[in-house]
Amino acid sequence: MLEPKMYESDTRPDWCPGCGDFGVLAALKDALIKSGKKPHEVVIVSGIGCSSNLPGYIRAYGFHGLHGRPVPVAVGIKTANPNLTVIATAGDGDEYGIGFNHVVHAARRNDDIKLIVMNNEIYGLTTGQLSPTSRLGQKTKTSPDGSIIYPLKPLPTILGAGGTFIARTFSGDPKHFSWVIQEALNHRGFALIDAISPCVTWHNIYDEVKKLFYKLEDRGYKPDDEHEAYKAMSDPEGIPIGIFYRREDKPSFQERLAEQNLGKWPVHNVSPLPKNTVEELLYEFS
Repeated sequence: MLEPKMYESDTRPDWCPGCGDFGVLAALKDALIKSGKKPHEVVIVSGIGCSSNLPGYIRAYGFHGLHGRPVPVAVGIKTANPNLTVIATAGDGDEYGIGFNHVVHAARRNDDIKLIVMNNEIYGLTTGQLSPTSRLGQKTKTSPDGSIIYPLKPLPTILGAGGTFIARTFSGDPKHFSWVIQEALNHRGFALIDAISPCVTWHNIYDEVKKLFYKLEDRGYKPDDEHEAYKAMSDPEGIPIGIFYRREDKPSFQERLAEQNLGKWPVHNVSPLPKNTVEELLYEFS
């Protein structure tokens, strides 16, 4: 039987008190347990940023890599061993800026990975510079007079690229967040979860989000129509959260590859290594 302590890491988060990323971490652990995923079946990949420290705070396999590159690493892992559950975690600067081209093409291929982007509309780790989702007029260290650049709208972009699961949720509502992750884990292919995760130090938007957000499912919304999804994503008055669009009839890239390769994979028939061999490998690469 799975228990929460199975995902507890010995490393404590170094995030600022009140950081939205605490809610993301709690929701992710809850979703993995409720989905019946065991820690050795899960790989969490990240790039660079406050949010990208997350793999160190959860007891599963992890890969902390280069800035903007969690998606290609995650795709490589999933393609080599499709039996694993592969989740990429990133911030808006990491994945909507530096690595956004990878996100677009992962959506186009329908790679069977799940991507959680902790979106705080600013570069927090480097102390408050303009990010791709910063607002028009937003004052930051690199836009002291207010940004004159229109923000990127990642969700409609991924919808247009052929994304098959597109959602938004809020770290201040871990129960809803956990539900969205569970739905993404059950999805056949690429899933993007845009996670509103406020930075309490450089751009605190908690009060605004709490005032404006509403849940799509509470309004009877059905995430099966592309045009309705675009309209919902473009709400100028409120902040809708929930699943905007979901399509299950499109095979994932890994399913197509299996069909082409007659089910043969780069990694298969994995056998456990002797304990001393594992320890030698960890020592060599530590």
